[in-house]
Amino acid sequence: MPRAVREQQMMDAAVRTFGQRGYRAASMDEIAELAGVSKPLVYLYLNSKEELFTACIRREAKALVDAVRAGTEPGLPADRQLWSGLRAFFTHTAEHPDGWSVLHRQARTHGEPFAAEVTAMRDEIVAFVTGLIGAAAREAHHDPALPGRDVAGLAQALVGAAEALAGWANETPGVSAKEAAATLMNFSWAGLENLMDGRPWQPPDRAADRVT
Repeated sequence: MPRAVREQQMMDAAVRTFGQRGYRAASMDEIAELAGVSKPLVYLYLNSKEELFTACIRREAKALVDAVRAGTEPGLPADRQLWSGLRAFFTHTAEHPDGWSVLHRQARTHGEPFAAEVTAMRDEIVAFVTGLIGAAAREAHHDPALPGRDVAGLAQALVGAAEALAGWANETPGVSAKEAAATLMNFSWAGLENLMDGRPWQPPDRAADRVT
């Protein structure tokens, strides 16, 4: 078997083990047995448990980012682009629950350098969503200066909500990727649509509050 194929087979076993058992509880013996290879071969290919876990994080992060980018259809209205991107996100996390567990739970709770790898992935997705919403807002307002920090904050909130909802959907029987995406669209699009239409929500005036 070619080295690259064998290495991916080991990483598949590692993602499954890390995702289900956790980083600390997972053992190289378990991973080797699941992959159908000897433990020395795992060490030969992937050096150490820490390096193997890092390689798993990077592979799963790239796969998720690629899925979101591929799922978004350029040229569609803003709501359709967001909808297609969210469906791609939730479809991927539902189809790869162990990979999502590695990214969303394991990597974030075991310190550096693992958390930094996930942060880099999240920053890439946030930047992509910021660009998507920003382009739509600028087009809607015919103003290249829009929307600035408002859209950046919305993108951060949207990605955070998607992460939390993916964890809930994977643990709740009967919740489909389409349903999870629709839930987040219903939660987020009203605010985004108002921004596109130049009607952002404004906090009440504090002086007026004190008078009343």
